[in-house]
Amino acid sequence: MKDNTTIPTPLANRVLAVRREAAQTTASGIYLPDSHKEKPSMADVKAVGPDVKDIAVGDTIVFKEYALTELNVGGTNYIVLKSDEVLATI
Repeated sequence: MKDNTTIPTPLANRVLAVRREAAQTTASGIYLPDSHKEKPSMADVKAVGPDVKDIAVGDTIVFKEYALTELNVGGTNYIVLKSDEVLATI
């Protein structure tokens, strides 16, 4: 059995990332309660599958919100998506 504290390895053209935290306040400084925060469509790449060419570990990606799978491993919330669902790297 594998150790659950390791980062999962994505297969084929999949990208494993950790979603960036939503903003706690607006640009003008107004506090946002959890019920009004939008899930950000940006994430930090933690691992890539062997068929991924243009995305590297450490990149920040912008992705399509509906095109992902969420999972929790060792207390960390990851998202997994196909590399062609990534819109841009930052």
